Amino acid sequence: MLSTTPHRITQGSSFQLKDHPTEVAGSPDKDDLKASVVADRARIAELQELLFAEGSRSLLLIFQAMDAAGKDSAMAHVLTGVNPQGIDVHSFKQPSKEELSHDFLWRHRNAVPASGIIGVHNRSHYEEVLVVKVHPEYLTTRKSNGIREAKEADAKFWEERYATIRAWEEELVTSNTTLVKFFLHMGKKEQKKRFLDRIDDTQKQWKFSLGDVKERAHFDAYMAAYERAIQETATEKAPWYVVPADEQWESRAIIARVVRETLEAMKPSLPKPSEEQLKELEEGRRMLLSE
Repeated sequence: MLSTTPHRITQGSSFQLKDHPTEVAGSPDKDDLKASVVADRARIAELQELLFAEGSRSLLLIFQAMDAAGKDSAMAHVLTGVNPQGIDVHSFKQPSKEELSHDFLWRHRNAVPASGIIGVHNRSHYEEVLVVKVHPEYLTTRKSNGIREAKEADAKFWEERYATIRAWEEELVTSNTTLVKFFLHMGKKEQKKRFLDRIDDTQKQWKFSLGDVKERAHFDAYMAAYERAIQETATEKAPWYVVPADEQWESRAIIARVVRETLEAMKPSLPKPSEEQLKELEEGRRMLLSE
C-alpha cells in the first residue's frame, strides 16, 4: 500500500535531506503506480466538486523542484479530469518590473485561491529563499529588500525572510486555506539524463534551455538551500512533502495520494439549503409543473 507518511515533513528542525532518497525503496510496479494515480485522480475530482460547492475553504498546492524534475507532468497527471472552474494555476517566472517594485510576497498574495478553489503554484515564494539565496545578487533588483550589494544579505536577513514566510503561511491557514508544499527531489545524475533526453528527442527539444544546464554548477548549493528552507518552514499546519522524483510515476502516485488524503481530511460537503432557498426550490417546482 502506498504510504505518504515517510515523505511528510512537519518538524523542520529535525529535517536532513540526506535521509530522503530520490527513489522509492522497493521499486513499486509501474502499472500499480499508474492504477493508483487513476483511482486517486477520480476521487480528487469528486472531492473538488464538493469543495467548490461548499465554497468556504480553499486548498493551495505548492510545487518546487530543480529543472526537469517533472513538476508540469505531475500536475497534469494528478489534476486531469478536475473541473477547470475549480482550479487556479499560476506558474511564476522571473519577476516583472512591477513585481520587483513590491515586497517579495506581493505577487503570491495576489494569487491565493478563492474559497472553493484548488490553487496550484508552479514555483512560488520559495524561489526567494532558493534561487535568490544561491544568487544573492538578484536581491539588488528589488528596492524593498533594502539590499544594495549581495554581501549585505547576512544570516539575519535570511532568518527574517524565513520568519516572514512562516507568518504568512500561518495567516493563510487561519484564513481557511489548507496548504501543502511539494519538493520533487531528483538526483543530479537523473537530471543529467533528462537534459540529454531533451537534446536527443525531437519531441522534447522545445523544453531544452542552455541556462538550465549552466545552473547545474550550483546543484549542491540548491540542495543546501532546499534543506534550510524546509527546516525553517515545515510545520504541522504547513507541511512539506519531499517526493522522490527520479522515477516520474513514483512521484505522480505519491502526489496524487497526498492531494486525495488532504481533501479527504478537509471533509468538504454540499451546503445545506437555507429556508429561503428551500422556498425557492418549491416555487421553482410549482412554476415548472404548471407549464
